[in-house]
Amino acid sequence: MNDAYLFAAVRTPFGRYAGALAGKRPDDLAVVALRGLLDRAPDLDPATVDDVILGCANGAGEDNRNVARMAGLLAGLPVSVPGVTVNRLCGSSLQAAMDASRLIETGDAQVVVAGGVESMSRAPWVLPKPSRGFPVGNETLVSTTLGWRLVNPRMPAEWTVSLGECNEQLADDRGIGRDRQDEFAARSHQRAAAAWDAGFYDDLVVPVDDVTRDEGIRPDATATSLAGLRPAFRPDGTITAGNASPLNDGAAALLIAGAEASVGRAPLARIAGRGVSALAPQQFGFAPVEAADRALAAAGIGWSDVGAVELNEAFAVQSLACIDAWDVDPSIVNTRGGAIAIGHPLGASGARVLGTLAHVLVERGERWGVAAICIGVGQGLAVVLENVA
Repeated sequence: MNDAYLFAAVRTPFGRYAGALAGKRPDDLAVVALRGLLDRAPDLDPATVDDVILGCANGAGEDNRNVARMAGLLAGLPVSVPGVTVNRLCGSSLQAAMDASRLIETGDAQVVVAGGVESMSRAPWVLPKPSRGFPVGNETLVSTTLGWRLVNPRMPAEWTVSLGECNEQLADDRGIGRDRQDEFAARSHQRAAAAWDAGFYDDLVVPVDDVTRDEGIRPDATATSLAGLRPAFRPDGTITAGNASPLNDGAAALLIAGAEASVGRAPLARIAGRGVSALAPQQFGFAPVEAADRALAAAGIGWSDVGAVELNEAFAVQSLACIDAWDVDPSIVNTRGGAIAIGHPLGASGARVLGTLAHVLVERGERWGVAAICIGVGQGLAVVLENVA
């Protein structure tokens, strides 16, 4: 088996729902990320890219018709470069990276562009077709922005509760109160703001027109200010708009290749282990726990070897539940901010955490890191990176 390496990672700024990037089509957002990635590989002949694999969780609007292929063509890649879109909901772009690494390891490809895109602002309403012609009565438009829609009635009701209710249940089960969640969320904003100010994201983020910075970061957020927000899912609940990830627009791209690939730069990290896991759908927030453990086992290391963790912050409570279960030092988790502050455009988040992890490992001189993400309908993904820079 060959080794698969991450050579470069870029992303767009992440925009708020109906915010600065709402006017940009998802395929055009992906183009920005793809072009930014290729700019970081000056010796790469675009015609030698074996495949473009992008994740997208929606696919019901302008991102239909295989957004990876559309974005590749729009980005100016030769028509001979194929593209495929994968959907594992929030884990879609991390799945894309995992698929790319397998292609490299098996020798089926030498150079693969992976990543993902989501425009939650532009996700359309859908109208189901009637079961017969000339129906009597009204039909309801269904939003495809987030969560369950057009649910199969055979699904057990406990599986299809809202994402927020799932995490209220997790808070009850794990005894994680509002105070801890708000403290975690405030730290996410403070770390993200500090990282931007320190220049950490300068090489990771490519602007979209005049949008140069993540739109949702609130540098002045504190646990005290977040404590004033009302619960969003239960009248007496713990989850608020302040300690959960928002709705966002954005794209991310990764260059994954073999050691001998001619790209004009040295690799950042080796993809050393992968893991996937599944639980009951309502327990999705806890699924990264086993996924990460499996990825570590595949890499042949343990948690004591890990120097950095990037965990997608879908909700503060599920992030805290995972950190508690791993018994990992919280100070090494999301040191440059997380999705609560930066944002969570579903199809792009997995590539964001993996690219960020690679840069954190290099910055801190750590050898091993874990990128993990929870996924709606009860799944989790994780990847272990080894710093080789």
